[in-house]
Order: sequence, then structure tokens, then C-alpha cells
Amino acid sequence: MTGTPVRLDLSSPSRGPRGKPPKHFVDLTPEQRVEAVTELGEKPFRAKQLATHYFTHLTNDPALMTDLPKATRDKLVEGLFPQLLTAHRTQTADKGTTVKTLWHLFDGAKVESVLMRYANRTTLCVSSQAGCGLACSFCATGQLGLTRNLSTAEIVEQVRAAARSLADGEVPGGPTRLSNVVFMGMGEPLANYKSVMETVRRLVAPAPDGLGMSARNVTVSTVGMVPAMDRLAKEGIPVTLALSLHAPDDELRSELVPVNTRWSVDEALDSAHRYFEVTGRRVSIEYALIRDINDHAWRADLLGEKLNARGRGWVHCNPIPLNPTPGSKWTASDPRVEQEFMARLRAHGIPTTIRDTRGSEIDGACGQLAAEEDE
Repeated sequence: MTGTPVRLDLSSPSRGPRGKPPKHFVDLTPEQRVEAVTELGEKPFRAKQLATHYFTHLTNDPALMTDLPKATRDKLVEGLFPQLLTAHRTQTADKGTTVKTLWHLFDGAKVESVLMRYANRTTLCVSSQAGCGLACSFCATGQLGLTRNLSTAEIVEQVRAAARSLADGEVPGGPTRLSNVVFMGMGEPLANYKSVMETVRRLVAPAPDGLGMSARNVTVSTVGMVPAMDRLAKEGIPVTLALSLHAPDDELRSELVPVNTRWSVDEALDSAHRYFEVTGRRVSIEYALIRDINDHAWRADLLGEKLNARGRGWVHCNPIPLNPTPGSKWTASDPRVEQEFMARLRAHGIPTTIRDTRGSEIDGACGQLAAEEDE
């Protein structure tokens, strides 16, 4: 593959609608929730009642808050639970166990989430930005450009809606709980660091202040924003870090992932290893296998060598068959090539699992539904 590496300009203006979401109950800390409730003329204990309804019962519907007087609940919901997301389009696959939702935000921006039910877990892939400004060449979201960052509540609302859907038995298999959240939807999570970390805090906070999830079941992905990765390591919240690498050599990675011109492969891997050293959490290396582009056996060997150069037991590799987008020149590797790539990594002693791909028949790659609407 030839061409001049794209230089990333993070200062360039973003296109599309912009807006600051109205303040939502979820954006507030427990202490701020008490203040907000009292400012509306209610007793402080109402804040805990609202938190219980939202995070435990997964509802923001005043009609279901029957332990509050009707006038009180109507006032509190109107003041503290503005409508942030509206489900505009839903597609299903895998006999209904994969559900992709296109959300319209309050200002017309669009994001997507994907809920996946497996035999032993349920996983929601959430978006952290409307669009993305990092312009990875094979990514549908990257071709949209960045509209804006999402607020904490806009991200958490994706989670609450999915958790409620599972609890209500709307996904085949009967009622169940949401077990995993991955920040692998639209956007670069670490480019929206504050909102993403506040979301993580809401996910792992014990009820009724949060959803009470295990931090180990939350995955934050990044294309390699090294300063933010190092900052994440110091948060004291042992989420799983996933580094979207996609190439082990700078020449190719700078073409596929333009942020590599700022932080190289080695710099990103060094930061990922530091995350492991600080947290003790094994890092996931994500690698989209693209036919005749990055799926060569020698690149698997180079990746294995670079990972082992930083130690053993600190990393797990997830090769991912590319979910192609309509009209794209990129397509998935041949299955035999995938198997050879995985075998090469395993020969280096790297724990390696081909990622299960879901939803290819429903435009499974994040950004595809939003892109269709913009055409």
C-alpha cells in the first residue's frame, strides 16, 4: 500500500450541528443531585428516590415513580430528566439477539449503539461522540467527521435504554441483566475523556448512585491517544483498555490510523504496557484484518515480536474480520489468511481470539446508519 501518511489536525473545525445538551440528573454527582432537588423545592431524600428509579428500576417515566406524589414526580422529571435521545431506527440480526439502534440527539446529531446477547453475557457497544475526528481510513464513523462530544447523560442513556430492554425481555432469551459495556461505538472515547470517565463512574457506582457494574466488565477503547491512556491508568478504576492497533509498523499504521503520525506504534504500545503495570489489567489489542492490506503473515510476526518485547502475559490480541462499509475498497481477509494470522500470533505465545462479528447484514459497522441518513 502506497501513499503519503495523512497528518492529523485536531484543531480543525468540525462539521455538522452543535449543541450543549441540557443538564440531566445523570450529569450530577450524588451531592449535586440533592442540591438540584432542593432547588426545586423538594426534600433532599427525593434525590435518592430518583436515583433508585433511574439506576435500579431503569426508568425515567414519572408514571412509574409511584412512591412519589404525582405533582412532585412530574416537577422533578420535567426539571431533571430532559429527553436527550430518541430511537429513530432499529435493526436486528442473529435471530433478534443483536439490536442496532440509531439515536437522534436533542439537537439532531446522530449516534448508534449495538446490543448483543450471547449465551453467557450481554454486551452493549456505546457511542461517545457524534461522528469522529480521527479519520481512520477504513472506518465508517471516521468518514463522517466529528459533530460533537456526547455528554455523560447522553452516553449513560444508551446504557439505561439497553438495560431496560433486557430487563423487560425484549431481546430473545427472556429477561436478563446487562453485563458488559464497551466504548467501541462511534467516536474516540479518550478524545471525550471527561464525559467517558464520568460515564464509567456512573456504571460502576453501587446502587442507587449508579448501575453497580463491575469495572472489569467495562472496556474503553482508543486508537492510541498516549497522554489520555496514561491518565486513564491513574484513575484507579480497573476498566479493560483496548488499543485499536490495526498495523504493527508505522508506515502502514499512519495511513490507516492518522493519529499514528502523532503517537507511533511503539509509543502506543509502551503506554498500553504502562497501563498493565499500573492496573494489573491485561490489555486487549484490537486488529481489524483487511484483505491484502494488513493481514500479511510477516505483520503477524512483527506484532508478536513487539508485544513480547514488552513482557509476557500482559496482553490479549483480538483480530477482527473487517465489517466492510458500502462502496468501500476495504474488505475482510480470507478466512484462511485470518487463521494463519492468528496461528502466527499464537506461535509467539500471544493469547489470541478471533473476534465474533455480529450484525454484518444490518450495517453492523458503527456509523453506517448515520451515514445513510446523511446521503
